[in-house]
Amino acid sequence: MEKLTYRHRLRLLELDSLELLRVLADLLFTYKLVFGLIDASLHDFFVPRFNEATRGHDYKLYLPACKTNIRSNSFNYRVIQKWNSLPNSIDFTTLNFKRFHKSLAPEVHSILQGVFI
Repeated sequence: MEKLTYRHRLRLLELDSLELLRVLADLLFTYKLVFGLIDASLHDFFVPRFNEATRGHDYKLYLPACKTNIRSNSFNYRVIQKWNSLPNSIDFTTLNFKRFHKSLAPEVHSILQGVFI
């Protein structure tokens, strides 16, 4: 197994990549921020624009433009495009974290393959 590439080992062991797990964790944390499931202020991370979207889901988030590479790699800049590009098929309405997580899992693979980016 030592001579196999990272991707081959993941496939053989039926595991998700660290990149995929990071995207999933970022989106789950964003969900908790948006719906107040953690003790942190959404406004410290994003500017909410709920119900103003003409396309996609109703929980769009915005940020000012980033002028430095250092800041562009921070959590809020890293996740915002992925969050805003989630399709309507994601279950936002019930405020149920487990249901959101379950509906999100298939979409994360598409996000990493560049479908939503």
